[in-house]
Amino acid sequence: MSRALRNRGLRRRSWWIRGMHPAAAWGLALCASVSSVHALEPSQVDAHAISAQGQPEDTWLAYGRTYGAQRFSPLKQINTGNVSRIGEAWEADLESPRFGIEATPLEVGGVLYVTSSYSRVFAFDARTGKRLWFFDPHVPPDWLPNGCCKPMNRGVALSRGKVFVGTYDGRLIALDASSGKKVWEVNTTGSSKLYTITGAPLSLDDEVIIGNGGGDFATRGYLSAYDVATGAMKWRFYTVPGDPKKGFETPDVAKAAKTWRADRDWSLGGDGSPWNALSYDEKRDLLYVGTGNGPGEDQPKSNLGGGDNLFTCSILAIHAHSGRLAWYYQTTPGDLWDYDAVQDLILADIPWHGHPRAVLMQANKNGFFYVLDRATGELLAADPFAQVNWARRIDLKTGKPEVIAENTDWRAGMKLLFPGEYGAHNWMAMAFSPMTRYAYYPAEDIGWIEGADQPGTFYLGYDVSKLPAGELAKHTHGALIAWDVAHRRPAWSATYGSIINGGVLVTAGNLVIQGTADGHLHFYDAEDGRLKHSLFIGTGIVAAPMSYALQGEQYIAFGAGWNGWNTEAPKAADPPPYDNAGRLIVLKLDGPPVKVAARLPPPRPFLIVHETADPAKIAAGKKVYDAQCSGCHTVYGEGSVYPDLRRMSKETYDSFFAIVLGGARHERGMASFASEISPADAEAIRAYLTDWARRSQAASACDPTAGSCTKK
Repeated sequence: MSRALRNRGLRRRSWWIRGMHPAAAWGLALCASVSSVHALEPSQVDAHAISAQGQPEDTWLAYGRTYGAQRFSPLKQINTGNVSRIGEAWEADLESPRFGIEATPLEVGGVLYVTSSYSRVFAFDARTGKRLWFFDPHVPPDWLPNGCCKPMNRGVALSRGKVFVGTYDGRLIALDASSGKKVWEVNTTGSSKLYTITGAPLSLDDEVIIGNGGGDFATRGYLSAYDVATGAMKWRFYTVPGDPKKGFETPDVAKAAKTWRADRDWSLGGDGSPWNALSYDEKRDLLYVGTGNGPGEDQPKSNLGGGDNLFTCSILAIHAHSGRLAWYYQTTPGDLWDYDAVQDLILADIPWHGHPRAVLMQANKNGFFYVLDRATGELLAADPFAQVNWARRIDLKTGKPEVIAENTDWRAGMKLLFPGEYGAHNWMAMAFSPMTRYAYYPAEDIGWIEGADQPGTFYLGYDVSKLPAGELAKHTHGALIAWDVAHRRPAWSATYGSIINGGVLVTAGNLVIQGTADGHLHFYDAEDGRLKHSLFIGTGIVAAPMSYALQGEQYIAFGAGWNGWNTEAPKAADPPPYDNAGRLIVLKLDGPPVKVAARLPPPRPFLIVHETADPAKIAAGKKVYDAQCSGCHTVYGEGSVYPDLRRMSKETYDSFFAIVLGGARHERGMASFASEISPADAEAIRAYLTDWARRSQAASACDPTAGSCTKK
């Protein structure tokens, strides 16, 4: 599993105005630096326009709004005093009935550009919601098994009249912003199996930059830059070394190779995929990228150990126009636990110990909030914000974690690890307000069992008899954290029942806006965390909202449609009651009530077939199901937005092999898994599912003849 995000800050004008508190002066200086409202056309989008100094306050031109990825909107028409009046301006179907929506829309010239599953791109009139054009890159449905986490896409980039999108099967495509027609296309991964692209590109004046995913499958990560006009590749930065016997592409990877085992199996890539976070400092011409996990889980133990494994789990500063490394900081050396560093990289100019400092911030998956000098990479702060039992602390002089080996080395036996593999903060977008100087991000406290006999499983709902009783008392929850960067501690937090929730927007209207897994959009006071308003839409929200304005009217837009991992046994025995169809929802003041998603029909009864299977086959089926199927269909059955396979129809049961191996339902999102699952595996999975269905019915005392599965 892997994921990530980014961010960037606004250049300082003056952090002290006579007679004012420094924080207030800072906020006013920032707002004064924002350009006055004016119309901007797609052809006028360039690096200056995307920068914090050049971007008009009414637009949203990049994934994190500006190169610093602060996700701060200077708009304040919608604010803490009137947010209760918010309603719907319009909504649009994103034609994703099964998979969720992760994208943040971009807006320029009165047009919203947004992506849906399978890397499809939509352009809408930003005032009315009228569809202007649609582009389908025709990703092969059978590419689905090549990624860890479903065929999602987090958005597009804009530059010089073009819209750029990375596709799930590894292509980068430039579209004409006015018509949606393809201008050029390059295959960034050579159609190599197990490579995907889910992140948004980043565009400069003459380059568009894209990473890739695949770090769960022993691939070799890299970052590529292409010419905006032609698609010609300008440079490529490999995040991990290749086989030393074949030589090194650059001195940077030669340096990295010294931190890997010399006798490792180099036919397996070192992972380190840069699949999410990209930020840019235009003053220093430095590109910042976060890299993914190392070979801790997907490769043989013989490949593990022996060094820090650069540049996995790292924050890299790269000279944007040469592709050469400026500096790096590794958050988790020698990673064994899937602690990607691909979360948002926020850039800001802030007072630090009484002096202005250009910093980079990240709430890392490993549970520490990092602050670095973005010019030099010097570590300024590293503080835990969630349960952490893999390290005692981070040494600010060396930058190294003090690892607690007896707690974390799962090669020596089963361990309960905090944070778990999903991380204390994953890819869901974080935000930063120059007014409060707080960073806002979704966090989760959730453990993970590691060990030879129980590899990679969330501990809730599993046999944990081998764990110390005290470990099970650890509290798990989700939260929205407002992190006081200067004082290195939470300013406030909001706790949720759902552990994993959506990304964040913060505005000059003093609002922090976040969607949740249980179908709410919450509006908090950015200063003190008071809940000012909530909207219920039914569908879970994972994507981060954005804001724009047209003719003096402010809008807030967000994608609805859940895509996430179920990390806990459901509290009820039913699947989510609301439809998960992806849609784009746009809000404004005094609009009509937001439409709630349609309710789903009652669940089917459990499948009952009068066949028995050998216990060994059932056990084998569970192992394959957990590895290949549970990411969508869950380890619990209930609680997923995807079909509960214990409740499959007799028709589905009879067609099971045609569906799983033959792709008979690929048009409904279920690709063929013939490349991952053998016929014997498929037979074992079906045996496990029928046994599971029988046990589930008995446990809930269901009447198999009833139309629904109700407890007696």
